[in-house]
Amino acid sequence: MGLTDWLLTAGERGNGATRLDSRRPDGAAWSQGNLVRPLIDGATYYRELLGAVGAQRAGDLLLFSDWRGDPDERLAGPGSEIGTVLCEAAERGVIVKGLVWRSHLDRLQFSETENRHLGEEVEAAGGECLLDMRVRPGGSHHQKFVVLRHPGRPELDMAFAGGVDLCHNRHDDAGHRGDPQSQPIAAAYGPHPPWHDVQLAIRGPAVGDIEACFRERWEDPAPLTRSPVVRLRELAHHEDTEADPLPAQAPDPEPCGTCTLQVLRTYPNRLLRGYDFAPDGERSIARGYRKALRRARALIYLEDQYLWSPQVVEFFAEALAAHPGLRLIAVIPSVPEQDGRLTLPMNLIGRITALDRLRRAAGGRVAVYGLENHEGTPVYVHAKVCVIDDVWASVGSDNINLRSWTHDSELGCAVVDESRDPRDPRDPGGLGDGARGYARNLRLELSREHLDRKAPLTPHAPDPLCDPRAAFDAFAASAAALDSWHDGGRHGPRPPGRLRVYRPPRLPRATKMLCTPLHRLLVDPDGRPHRLRHRRTF
Repeated sequence: MGLTDWLLTAGERGNGATRLDSRRPDGAAWSQGNLVRPLIDGATYYRELLGAVGAQRAGDLLLFSDWRGDPDERLAGPGSEIGTVLCEAAERGVIVKGLVWRSHLDRLQFSETENRHLGEEVEAAGGECLLDMRVRPGGSHHQKFVVLRHPGRPELDMAFAGGVDLCHNRHDDAGHRGDPQSQPIAAAYGPHPPWHDVQLAIRGPAVGDIEACFRERWEDPAPLTRSPVVRLRELAHHEDTEADPLPAQAPDPEPCGTCTLQVLRTYPNRLLRGYDFAPDGERSIARGYRKALRRARALIYLEDQYLWSPQVVEFFAEALAAHPGLRLIAVIPSVPEQDGRLTLPMNLIGRITALDRLRRAAGGRVAVYGLENHEGTPVYVHAKVCVIDDVWASVGSDNINLRSWTHDSELGCAVVDESRDPRDPRDPGGLGDGARGYARNLRLELSREHLDRKAPLTPHAPDPLCDPRAAFDAFAASAAALDSWHDGGRHGPRPPGRLRVYRPPRLPRATKMLCTPLHRLLVDPDGRPHRLRHRRTF
């Protein structure tokens, strides 16, 4: 197997202006020799982040980018509020720099006020946090990553990247009882919505790639916002609107693992003045998925917040139709996050349309599940994970939907492990690639949480879930048992597992008649007006 079989070359990225593909002497569009560990659920990530930031000292560098930041969100109990942790780091002399999406108005249930408070706290402590609205109309900065550099101690350098924001609702663990600091979403999830998510902990040369992504945005000469109203308010409140220079980027950390990591991104093609580092935008997330899906032969494993948009789902459907042995397992939220009278049916119509396309392509080879905790409350799936044939795996901020592939800023990490998985020397994909340790372990760790199975006592012990067909059947059997228990009145012991077969809520006929043409004419399946959507192909 060559890495170019699964990963994008610099030319295939389609963005010659980025520094990502010119950082290495050999011109490779990826970095080799990385140690990549998945951190399942927000509590695991928060605990590691707290320890890593606490180890920083004067002169170290902390860079973060987020969609939303709530300064009072606790990483691990009282005194560990994210605002406090960042401020204490800045007060120790750590160079703290942040980029947080400015966001929309609070009455639209976004987070302008909380983001402003986090920025103000960091600035008061000596750091710098900019509210960044350099997006297309209706778009957002959705990237979620942290970079920690340590001059003189490069062995401590690391990055975190994935789907977990530094905000309310995210601090949940495998028990999925929810974050005590909760933000309301759809009523079905209760007052403390259970939350499932994934973030990566990365060491090795890829830390330099993720840092380069932050620097490209930080050094963007365009104003933080084009809105004259917002700019007047910035002046009135003496907001920081100019990014101070960063220290020179240190050499990349030395190789320390077996994973090749490619940073994939989405940037929109901004009108008038685009990004200097992506003047025509970037679609490497979409292109990376398309390339990997062409090699899928045995199993596509997805965890996704949305899984809709016909234009995006079509590439999965084409792969399923082309290969009769290919199966797809998807874990998604049982209920959309918003349950408004208009937003709920619009979201459901988009999802139903997408799932119908997948099932037309592959019939019973497509299995879609929701999650619940052991008390029977649905778990909101916020993870953005794709594993193909236990070889290629992506974890990032990007969802399987059109806005993540075209419109918002996103950052994902596609990983191919150079080390084969010793448990199964067979080739699940039939392409001579063989299962790889990182991708398989990621899929197995997630599967065990959902199936209530424990890991073998000895590393690399045989596991039936290694086999794609056995894994597909295990998910189906677990969900069938739990569904039957619920349908039978929940008598007797609860079967193990948290999987429920996904069945979208039924929509009244009148609602469908109203929303279906509205959906087709005015919006895409993400709820984004067509006139705001960039129509460029992937």
